Amino acid sequence: MLGPMSRLSVLGVQLDCVWEDKAANFKKVEALLEAQPPAPGALLVLPEMFATGFSCDLNQTAEPHGAEPTLAFLRGLAARWQCAVLGGLVVRGEDGLARNQALALAPDGRELARYSKMRPFSAGGEAAVHARGESPVLFEWGGLRIAPLICYDLRFPEIARAAVAQGAQLLVYQAAWPVKRWQHWLTLLQARAIENQAAVLGVNRTGSDPNFLYNGRSVLVSAHGIITADAGEQESLLRGEVDGSALRQWRRDFPALADAGLPFED
Repeated sequence: MLGPMSRLSVLGVQLDCVWEDKAANFKKVEALLEAQPPAPGALLVLPEMFATGFSCDLNQTAEPHGAEPTLAFLRGLAARWQCAVLGGLVVRGEDGLARNQALALAPDGRELARYSKMRPFSAGGEAAVHARGESPVLFEWGGLRIAPLICYDLRFPEIARAAVAQGAQLLVYQAAWPVKRWQHWLTLLQARAIENQAAVLGVNRTGSDPNFLYNGRSVLVSAHGIITADAGEQESLLRGEVDGSALRQWRRDFPALADAGLPFED
């Protein structure tokens, strides 16, 4: 059982990623946060593969497990701003295979969760270079059980439902979602919220790379499917709050999860 629930502040960094340039992207993230600092205790979320953009060149993206430069950067952010930080990176495992991951870190540097993308984007060449993850993972922050998920995972409702079966109340999608399918992005985020009676945070990049154009539209969606915060299309920060008490009350008042055989814990 979790402790008393309150409002969790969330901050999504809608970044215009510099192609395959980790140092430049680290500086851009720092500058955005310095201009609009996150509240202590917030959940700070970065897009999929924010340090390089959505590249399939492992020579540019992949980092050795346990010695990731991106991990060091994310730990620095968490410590400086006293937030939980969820960032995307590509890691070579002990088996030599690369995985597109979401990594959650506490302000003291503890690893809260490490999730590997379960559905690599085959149409973009990702499935040829990244191994599939096996299952969702959860971490707890701010009185909520949170499931980090990645981009193309959004099209597969069974992944979100598996996370909710484990107890997830907030689904977080880090993404590099192209502008030509932006309506799919918003519609599917709202659908995942409604069908799972869960809050959903989608953090997308903006700008362009050699392969795609992106229009951001990072959003926070309530468990009723209502968009409560929208970052628009430019490089910016998305700010919002998740009311955990209201989410739990909705699950009690309208027991769709229980009727699906997925009772939740108070």
